[in-house]
Amino acid sequence: MRNCLILGSGRSGTSMVAGALAKAGYYMGDCLYPARESNPKGYFEDPEINGINESLLAPVIPKRPPVLGRWFFRDRPVAGQMWLARVPLGTSITSRPEITQRIRKVTSSEPYCFKDPRFSYTLPAWRALLINTVFVCVFRDPASTAESILKECKDSPVLQSFAISRAQAFEVWTLMYRHILDLHRYEGNWLFVHYDQILHGEGLARLEAFVDAPVDRSFPDASLYRSFSHSSVPEVTLQIYRCLCDLARYSLNQARSHESAHAISSST
Repeated sequence: MRNCLILGSGRSGTSMVAGALAKAGYYMGDCLYPARESNPKGYFEDPEINGINESLLAPVIPKRPPVLGRWFFRDRPVAGQMWLARVPLGTSITSRPEITQRIRKVTSSEPYCFKDPRFSYTLPAWRALLINTVFVCVFRDPASTAESILKECKDSPVLQSFAISRAQAFEVWTLMYRHILDLHRYEGNWLFVHYDQILHGEGLARLEAFVDAPVDRSFPDASLYRSFSHSSVPEVTLQIYRCLCDLARYSLNQARSHESAHAISSST
């Protein structure tokens, strides 16, 4: 049973993968966030893990002015919103002694499985303290992910002060996966898996073998696929999506077939 980190853009299926591993005996944190309407089966995220990653990100994210920020610069995430940060490639994210100590504490509870989209940026600050850890990168078609991000920003109380456009949602997606593809994946063992591969079952056997832990095959629920979009996608984003599909051994023909099925399902 291998320790693992689950990363990838928010609203891409990371919760579904974590949920499939939740009964395997992993330590995921002391106080997981409760389920809510957008994730009725749970988020499988812990405030301490999120807090560590937000502390790592805070120094590199432009601050929102304390007064003017109520009306302007609302696309700059504040506490609790940094899974929607847009961190340029090449940004140095380093730990401080007190943060390193917090990382050491949570990684001492083995076997662990931590899930947080922020890992897509902060992984370098964790690496030195990870032992026997593998990495699961989950992704979903960028148009549907952007649609789901926009819906979450509209519905979540934590995000009411945050404003994001569709173009910025694509930028979040693009930057997170560029960090993974260009920087992170060359160190350690990685599994790339498409949302639909988990949803339709073919990815679960690969996940189980990769982490060497039993998966709950009953956890993925196609009825929860509620945000779907055929909107146009920036070319740079499409190129990254094609690369991710290749790494996941998921053909674009499969993707189009599943997307069409989801579109029909969501319209009935």
